[in-house]
Amino acid sequence: MAHVVTCFVRERGKVLLTRRSDAVGTYRGRWAGVSGYVEADPTEAEDDARRELREEVGLTDGDLELVRTGETVAVEDEGGSFVVHPFLFESDTREVTTNEELAAVEWVDPTAMLERETVPRLWETWRRVAPTVETVREDRTHGSAWISARALEALRDAAAEADGADSDGAPARVDVLDTARDLRDARPEMAAVANRVNRVVAEGAGQDAGPDCLVRRAIEAIEAAFEADAEAARTAATRLREAEATAVATLSRSGTVRQAIAGLTAADSAVSELLVAESRPECEGVAVAEWAARETNAGVTLTTEAALPTALLAPEVDAVLVGADSILPNGDVVNKTGTRVLALVARDLGVPVYAVASKDKVRPAGASDGENDDAQASAPDVESPPERVYDGDADVSVHAPTFEVTPAALVDGVATEAGLLDGEEVRSIAAEHAGNATWEA
Repeated sequence: MAHVVTCFVRERGKVLLTRRSDAVGTYRGRWAGVSGYVEADPTEAEDDARRELREEVGLTDGDLELVRTGETVAVEDEGGSFVVHPFLFESDTREVTTNEELAAVEWVDPTAMLERETVPRLWETWRRVAPTVETVREDRTHGSAWISARALEALRDAAAEADGADSDGAPARVDVLDTARDLRDARPEMAAVANRVNRVVAEGAGQDAGPDCLVRRAIEAIEAAFEADAEAARTAATRLREAEATAVATLSRSGTVRQAIAGLTAADSAVSELLVAESRPECEGVAVAEWAARETNAGVTLTTEAALPTALLAPEVDAVLVGADSILPNGDVVNKTGTRVLALVARDLGVPVYAVASKDKVRPAGASDGENDDAQASAPDVESPPERVYDGDADVSVHAPTFEVTPAALVDGVATEAGLLDGEEVRSIAAEHAGNATWEA
């Protein structure tokens, strides 16, 4: 039985489908991912996957990030017997260069696989690497904007399968709503996950609506989410340009902050220095510093939170930009531990602090809105792995909260797709999100 790879390449929620040409030996004219034979040890099929991506569509390791390797799929039909090794890659470009094995390529929503003539079991192969409730719940690498998009993809795929399995919609609709509940509750610390799922269900799951309506709304919501995050990043970059910032400090790993930094450190930008705090104990800031050193024109300095009081002076930082996992209705910012220390130091030095977040990161009104609570009481009860702080044998307990609350008084503005929000605008958005969350009532 031959071993083959199937690579799904995703960019902003769309995946690359390829139509096989007459130059290939099997499944001519059918749609597939980027595929090819495993030429050596099947346990090292990733090497073959990357080779096929280079040869068939011209995507190199520099263009791609491996997201997930899936369990194999066995295929047996008139075309042959194959063991398919699925891979999912994230791409930073949609520019591809095809070879003679491909007759056409398209960037499409993955549910298009259900409507086209494809190689055998392509949708099942996709589902082996596609986002699920479990991957949304367990992701400790990406920020909330990225994870919320994955939650919408998981909801879309569940609705697509339900739509195909049940024509009258009633039992299938119940199953999809169960998935929606699980996704909504998967990451309570990340408001965007619940808000985006709630909006799709509230707008697409009326009493007479079938799963197909949820599929359409989820696809629209994925596209809107990416645009909202990008526009929030543009708002932040514009604000810092207006402030004539030349040195910016940040911490942790936020995709929206990275978009803003990319714009701020372009060749024609005045921002030439970037200070990145490690964001202990999991040190996500290290990857941000490496990315900035590789992808931007700025000089990059990596520091610890303990060293921030001196690090902000050399070079002299004139703006702080952080992400947000949630914005409370009172304007407090919930983000990775270390944000509050950074904001306090910045206040003492007279440096403005901005959080960048889409409006979907505002927590619904009534959900621990913090109006009368101790600030830290509104932070989600999530701990970093204790061994990141201490892995010795002594009888030592570890306190390593992943998130904390930075009071609104320490934040000069929240940059969103609608501009810099004031307190009244945040409260209005929180009320809207609360209304979407009542779809079960």
